[in-house]
Amino acid sequence: MFKSRKNLVFVILAGIFITNAVTAELIGGKLIQIGPFVMSIGILPWPIVFLTTDLINDYFGKEGVKKLSYLTAALIIYSFIILFLAIAIPAAKGISPVNDEQFQAVFGQSMWIIVGSIAAFLVSQLIDVTIFAYFKKRTGNKKIWLRATGSTVVSQLFDSFIVLGIAFWLPGKINTETFVSSALTGYTFKLGTAILLTPLIYLGHYWIRMYLKNDV
Repeated sequence: MFKSRKNLVFVILAGIFITNAVTAELIGGKLIQIGPFVMSIGILPWPIVFLTTDLINDYFGKEGVKKLSYLTAALIIYSFIILFLAIAIPAAKGISPVNDEQFQAVFGQSMWIIVGSIAAFLVSQLIDVTIFAYFKKRTGNKKIWLRATGSTVVSQLFDSFIVLGIAFWLPGKINTETFVSSALTGYTFKLGTAILLTPLIYLGHYWIRMYLKNDV
């Protein structure tokens, strides 16, 4: 089915990447509170997106991540189209365990949230892959932690402010103070998680190298 083990590795990483990115967008409308801070629940799957982004970038290059990011953005749009159709079709009254109001409340995200999510995803991914390539060009295969963390530091700052700015601040759902504090909270969480995941990046590299060493 696959001509080489490297093709299989790409399919697996791409599947993990797409699944977590789409899931993050679908659940992003829910805001949670941690102490005095508010952030979107959609940040939970993003550390896995960081991890797979870095591994794909290392083994399949900048263009591989770019193409996968465009494909994922298209699939996110497709998912929202299917959700809109599902919302428009009435539930079977007295039979469906989930009525129209409940379904709408969970999946009926506003256009602002959709636009913000997709814009933030594409911008952050393109920034991430560019900075990652910059560090790799100068360090070669050394200092994996530098290119992985360095790209995340910048890209997720943009991501955090863009998604909340378009989805909640511009339409007036949150004030400026809440917008800034929420964006910084989400950014701090994602950055801290990315740093904690650094050993997993090295472990991922080890597994992939071991798996590919006998590839034809």
